[in-house]
Amino acid sequence: MPNSPSDKSRRITVQRRGPLLVEGPVVVELEDGTTVSSDRFRVALCTCRRSRRYPWCDTSHRDRG
Repeated sequence: MPNSPSDKSRRITVQRRGPLLVEGPVVVELEDGTTVSSDRFRVALCTCRRSRRYPWCDTSHRDRG
């Protein structure tokens, strides 16, 4: 059950100019309702939408200031 006391909290690190760093594993629900998942210990979620691997960050935000 979502938001139950047994759910483990996830740490999310917000960076001023860059991706959101989320402790994994994670499941991300996209706007169209599809889901993508990663079992990595930490993932970078794109916040600028320039990534070719969206929702995963590929550092495309570095190309433009």
